[in-house]
Amino acid sequence: MTGFPAPQRIATNGIELSVHIGGPEDGIPILLLHGWPELAFSWSPLWDDLIAAGRRVIAPDLRGFGGSDAPPDAKDYGIDTMVADLTGLLDALGIEKAIWCGHDWGGLISWPGAALAGDRYLGAIGVNTPHLPRPSTPPSAAFRELSGPEHYILRFQEDGIEKAFEGREDDFFAFIFGAPVPARAMEAMRPQLSHIVALFMDFEGRPDDRIVVSPEDRRVFADTYRKTGFRTPIHLYKNFDANWERMGGVDLRLSMPCLMVSAECDFMLPPSLARWMPALCQDLEMHVIEGCGHWTMWEKPEELAALITDWVGRRF
Repeated sequence: MTGFPAPQRIATNGIELSVHIGGPEDGIPILLLHGWPELAFSWSPLWDDLIAAGRRVIAPDLRGFGGSDAPPDAKDYGIDTMVADLTGLLDALGIEKAIWCGHDWGGLISWPGAALAGDRYLGAIGVNTPHLPRPSTPPSAAFRELSGPEHYILRFQEDGIEKAFEGREDDFFAFIFGAPVPARAMEAMRPQLSHIVALFMDFEGRPDDRIVVSPEDRRVFADTYRKTGFRTPIHLYKNFDANWERMGGVDLRLSMPCLMVSAECDFMLPPSLARWMPALCQDLEMHVIEGCGHWTMWEKPEELAALITDWVGRRF
C-alpha cells in the first residue's frame, strides 16, 4: 500500500461521511463498502491496483464508523438510511451510477441496495457476502438455531455489549483478524466459531504468524476504535430483523452485471451461501479464492484486485 489517500468529509443524508477518493475523475467509479469491525482503510491493500487500472475509487467509513458521523440511536442504522447515505454520497460527487462493491456488512448493504436503488448501480460486486433470498423467518431465529444464544449477532442485541471489547482494542484486533480455520475443519467448529464475545473473553493473545493483518495495520484499527468506541458500529446488527421486515415484498431479482467473489475458508460466509445467486442475478460471474478466510482484502489482496479489475475491464 503506497497511495491510500487522506479522507475528505462529505455531507450526505443529514450527516457527514469520512471518504477516501482516488483515481481519475473520468474513471469508472467503484464504491467500496467495508464491514464490521473494519473501516474504509480495509480497502487500502487493493487501492494501488484499482487506481492503476484507471478506476475512480471511493471508500467511505460507513455511518457510525471511524471518521464518519455516528448518530447515537440504533434506529438510524436501518437499510434505507444506509443506502441513502451512499446514494447521497454519489450525488455529492456528481456520479449518477457506480459499481457497488461490498464486503461483510458492506455486502449486506449493497445487495439490498441493488434492489432498492438499482438505478444508481452500474454493477454489483460481493466480496464474501452473497446476495441472498429473503428467509421465511427473522434472521435472529436462524442465528439462534444455528449456534444458540451465544451467537455473536444475538449477543450484539444486548445494550452495553460493546463494553466487552472496549479497553482491549489491541487484543481485540489480534483476536478478530486471526488466520482462518481450514475449510475441511469448519463444519465441526462452526457453532463455537460464531461465539465471538465468549471466545474473546478467554483470548490471551496469538503469535503474529497466526494473524492476517500486520501489527502496523492493526494499530490503525485499534487507535481508531479507542477514539470512537464500538457502540455505533454494532448498531448495524441491531437492525437485522428490522431490515428483514423492510425487505418483505421487495423484488430481489437483479438485472445489472454482478460479480461474486467467495472465500473458501470463510466460516461465517462460506461459498455455499452463494448457491442461490444464479436464481436472483440475471448476469452473474462467480469465483472462489482458495485458502482464504473472511478478511479477503488482507489475506488475498492481489487475487481479489485482479478479479475485480479483470471483470470491470471486460464488462464496462
